[in-house]
Amino acid sequence: MKIGIIGAGHIGGNLTRRLTALGHEVSVANSRGPHTLTELAKETGATPVPVAEAARGAEVVVVTIPLKAIPDLPSGLFAEAADGAAVIDTGNYYPRQRDGRIAAIEDEGLTESRWTEQHLGHPVIKAFNGTYAQDILDRHRPAGTPDRQALPVAGDDAAAKAKVRALIDELGFDTVDAGGLDESWRQQPDTPVYGLQEGAEAVTKALAEASPERKPEFRA
Repeated sequence: MKIGIIGAGHIGGNLTRRLTALGHEVSVANSRGPHTLTELAKETGATPVPVAEAARGAEVVVVTIPLKAIPDLPSGLFAEAADGAAVIDTGNYYPRQRDGRIAAIEDEGLTESRWTEQHLGHPVIKAFNGTYAQDILDRHRPAGTPDRQALPVAGDDAAAKAKVRALIDELGFDTVDAGGLDESWRQQPDTPVYGLQEGAEAVTKALAEASPERKPEFRA
């Protein structure tokens, strides 16, 4: 499968490593340009590209950049993506540590991924946002393994969600359907499921126990 990854930090870099190892054709981009990705390309066989070309022909695109950088992405980013391309949003809102105040999230109550979706102009599936980057390399297990970790996946597009869940299964993790994008607050930072390294039953319980109240430390 052709996969584009926008962002080559910890999550993006480790997804590039695992997805290329599984035989997928991966294009990877970052804000600093393809010339800064030569080492990752040499290690993995991924193709460094400009951000504007990362989604070209891709069946899955992973957007894994700071939330504050989402509005700076080029317009028409997904115009040349494959039909029915699934876009994975791994982002989180950290107003005090990184992103500054985003009024639509804090005042209007938009979930972080709904805000991202509106800026991208393309449906997104929220996944990997509460996953430790090292777990992508170290905690994958074959299907049916008792200690297989599960990840919550939220989104409105059923076909895209199914594609993402199948890819996560291939990566070696179970998934739990966390509902539509308006329910994705259940997996935002400081919720019970965020960073949880457990199986599907525990993830399902943690999602149910989440509160929509954003704590002061996660407000600007």
